[in-house]
Amino acid sequence: MKTTISTLAFLVLAIVVAGPVLAQEVVIYPAKGQSQDQMEKDKYECYRWAKEQTGFDPMQQPAATEPPPKQQPQKGGAVRGAAKGAALGYGAGKVFGDSGSKGAKYGAATGAVVGGARRRSQQREQQHAEQQWAQEQTTQYTQQRNNYNRNYAACLEGRDYTVK
Repeated sequence: MKTTISTLAFLVLAIVVAGPVLAQEVVIYPAKGQSQDQMEKDKYECYRWAKEQTGFDPMQQPAATEPPPKQQPQKGGAVRGAAKGAALGYGAGKVFGDSGSKGAKYGAATGAVVGGARRRSQQREQQHAEQQWAQEQTTQYTQQRNNYNRNYAACLEGRDYTVK
């Protein structure tokens, strides 16, 4: 459980940090000798326009949606499996003419393995869901930022700036 929480916290942090790195800032050059003051004014007006057009504000901290709901861990995976296996093995041993203790031993061992495997499978599924969620968050942020950058660049190019 602690590992899952630590992993989730790391992934959310990675989204916040990696997002701006993945979506590069645009570089602006005045193509018609615009002054620094004029360039700052144009950059601000294009920022407002691009934000209005896309609904994305690069000045805001990225907000993550809710992570996938936690699955309730299967309690006593190996122990519960061993108990069920022992009971089934005991019954099978009685049916086939054994005292049942031999069947109970085999059943307990098999049940413990199966129960443990189920629990590990459940943990892997939860981890996969969390990784998928983190990837979707990163992809969504990158797409929104790229869309904003295209609009911002188009606005500035329309005002005679070179944008890279």
